[in-house]
Amino acid sequence: MKTKYIALAMAAMLSCGGATAQKKPSEMQYSGGITTEMMQQMKKGFGGNASDKALRNIMVNQSPKKLAMNYENATRFDANFSHRVVSKAVTDQKSSGRCWMFTGMNVLRNQAIRKHKLPADFQFSQAYLFFYDQLEKSNLFLQAMIDTYKKPMTDQEVEWLFKNPIGDGGQFTGVANLIDKYGLVPSDVMPETFNTNNTSAISSLLALKLREDGLQLREMAAQKGMTAAKLQQKKTEMLGTIYRMLALTMGEPPQQFTWQQKDAGGKIVSTDTYTPKEFYEKFAKTDFSKYYMVMNDPTREYYKVYEIQYDRHVYDGQNWRYLNLPMSDIAPMCIASIKDSTMMYFSCDVGKFLDSEKGFLDMNNFDYESLLGTTFGMDKRQRVATYASGSSHAMTLCAVDLDADGKPLKWMVENSWGVGSGWQGNLIMTNDWFNEYMFRVVLEEKYIPSNLRAMMDQKPVMLPAWDPMFAPEE
Repeated sequence: MKTKYIALAMAAMLSCGGATAQKKPSEMQYSGGITTEMMQQMKKGFGGNASDKALRNIMVNQSPKKLAMNYENATRFDANFSHRVVSKAVTDQKSSGRCWMFTGMNVLRNQAIRKHKLPADFQFSQAYLFFYDQLEKSNLFLQAMIDTYKKPMTDQEVEWLFKNPIGDGGQFTGVANLIDKYGLVPSDVMPETFNTNNTSAISSLLALKLREDGLQLREMAAQKGMTAAKLQQKKTEMLGTIYRMLALTMGEPPQQFTWQQKDAGGKIVSTDTYTPKEFYEKFAKTDFSKYYMVMNDPTREYYKVYEIQYDRHVYDGQNWRYLNLPMSDIAPMCIASIKDSTMMYFSCDVGKFLDSEKGFLDMNNFDYESLLGTTFGMDKRQRVATYASGSSHAMTLCAVDLDADGKPLKWMVENSWGVGSGWQGNLIMTNDWFNEYMFRVVLEEKYIPSNLRAMMDQKPVMLPAWDPMFAPEE
């Protein structure tokens, strides 16, 4: 009998992993809440001495960013560059999330001004393209409601669609698809309105209407005997309402217009009538198939092509597709483009370590560690993986400063926040900052080495629309 009890006891020990088995967090003997003992231990981190009290008295009334400004770094700002693409005039996206559009169109604008000797302040109409961007995004959402009607409302894809029916952010493939489909017009043919410069109010109303229409389309699609033709007719009616909302707040896009072309000195050289497609063909025709997006995402395998589901502006257009590369491959291509006087679409995490008064991005601009008595030690991969960093803003990469050995010291981008922002409307970044917070750049085919260009032909890995790295640039 005694032997039996010993065997049962040993079996019980083995089933629990033995006497030294590690307990799961849920089995440990604490509540998980902050106890009195824990609080006493935490209080020791704030000594309450004269230095701590003095620092507290200062910090409670000031922004940590202002107090962390690194005085020793003040002399590092330098606006001289060994290689620079001369830009013409800085644009201003005002209170809108259209940085992606301004950036893409600025690349084309700079080329058009040089080729056709246009005035330095010439611009393509962002309002024109934004009208069609919002209309196409509305169609993308409504058609997705039809395509996914069999999935429950709790499905992650359906949830994402209803959370993101429309927005004013975007990326370069949107620029390419919209221009190819609708062409371009000069800014004076369809000028900015209050609602193109300030997009939040109309975007909220559009989103509300689209969610209502999306629910109705799902219900219709599920009805017995429903045909694709009837769904298409209903969707077209819904888009008619969206068109009216856009036309009332942004103006109606021209189908044809007469425009006076002026030279760099302001003299009229021609007066002609164009359709938007004809104007694009004459002044900015571009083979977008020869533009490639490369990205530095250290959380994923390099030298692979990735595609983002629903990351397009036009339903019958292309999803955003990119080749993931280390920074050591990306920088030389950017340098080659700048040396050849060609600007690039560029995006980064612009808010990190930005001295907005100077327009200077430097890892040493702010010394938060000394101010707060701690460290912030995550690398780029860790920041992306934990949602601490990601691409947030698109600008036009236009300059690089190289040392005697041809290595980059700093870079400059033309921004779209107006000439009064940053350094004459530009932002300057050190190469260290460039490596840590740059994420995407769009390059012309001729600046990409053949071995890397061949990799673009891979079958892409499809990533979900809700991936943290792929929020639209604003």
